[in-house]
Amino acid sequence: QVQMVESGGGSVQAGGSLRLSCTASLLSVSDNCMGWFRQVPGKGREEVASIGGGGETTYANSAKGRFTISKDNAKNTLYLEMNSLKPEDTAVYYCAADVRRSRCRSLRPSDFGVWGQGTQVTVSS
Repeated sequence: QVQMVESGGGSVQAGGSLRLSCTASLLSVSDNCMGWFRQVPGKGREEVASIGGGGETTYANSAKGRFTISKDNAKNTLYLEMNSLKPEDTAVYYCAADVRRSRCRSLRPSDFGVWGQGTQVTVSS
């Protein structure tokens, strides 16, 4: 079955860095629009970044200049490099795929139909 598994979350102090990974099964990260989202308790899923099949990227304002989305097609893995982390970055981070298109149309969570189980990122001040 199609599956996406995130890893790399953890606890870090403000100003630190983390790299999240998302390995996909039966789904090609090279062919599909891929994204990272995050969610805190009591709030909806918030967009972070997306990358299309051609490598084009989009970032939410909160991620610009600090986070980098990338992918390794040979490993079928999506990454999110997070630097200069802030306490407000604390959330469960999810990877997702929009398998209907290669070029991402938007960063709306509703456009992404395949989701991983999430990985917790906690940033302490």
